[in-house]
This record gives sequence, structure tokens and C-alpha cells, in this order.
Amino acid sequence: MVYDIHVFVCTNERTGAERLSCGAAHGLALTTEFKKQLKDLPVKLNARANKSGCLGICDFGPTVAIYPDGTFYVGVKVEDVKEIIERHVLKGERVERLLLKSA
Repeated sequence: MVYDIHVFVCTNERTGAERLSCGAAHGLALTTEFKKQLKDLPVKLNARANKSGCLGICDFGPTVAIYPDGTFYVGVKVEDVKEIIERHVLKGERVERLLLKSA
């Protein structure tokens, strides 16, 4: 199936304390909140949110990737989901403060 918006939320959990882990830092709660808010959108969009494995940038905290545009948000908290939905999903605007910055 082709989605207008597809949200991937890292829920990877590492063993050991040497590296951060998105799953240990509320990845499942983020997935649940994205699913809830996408379901309740005021417009008709074919949208999906689901768990993903490691997205490879664990040091930046909970990571969310949005396709088809390939935007990566990092350090995402449950309270950021509403802003991402309202700005990115509905208006096509990136949430600059959460964007993965290139080195």
C-alpha cells in the first residue's frame, strides 16, 4: 500500500548503558501517540505510524522518520507529536527545532 504519510518511530532497545536507546526513552509511547493522532486527523489522508528497528542515530535520542520526504526528527518527546502532526503532516512545514542536523 502507498501512504501519503508514513511515520517510523524507532523502538530499538539496547542492552548495556554505553549508548542511548530510543525504545528505552519512550519509543513505544511515541508510536502509540502518533497512531492515535493520525487516526483522528481532520482531513482524509492515507497515513500510518509504526515501530521500526534502529534508525542508526541513537545518540540523538528518540528518532522519528517521516516518508515519503525522508525527514528525520530527533529527541522527540510525546508532547512533540501534536506539533509534528499539525505542522509537518497537515501543513507540510518541518519542525526545525527537532530536525536532525547534518554534521
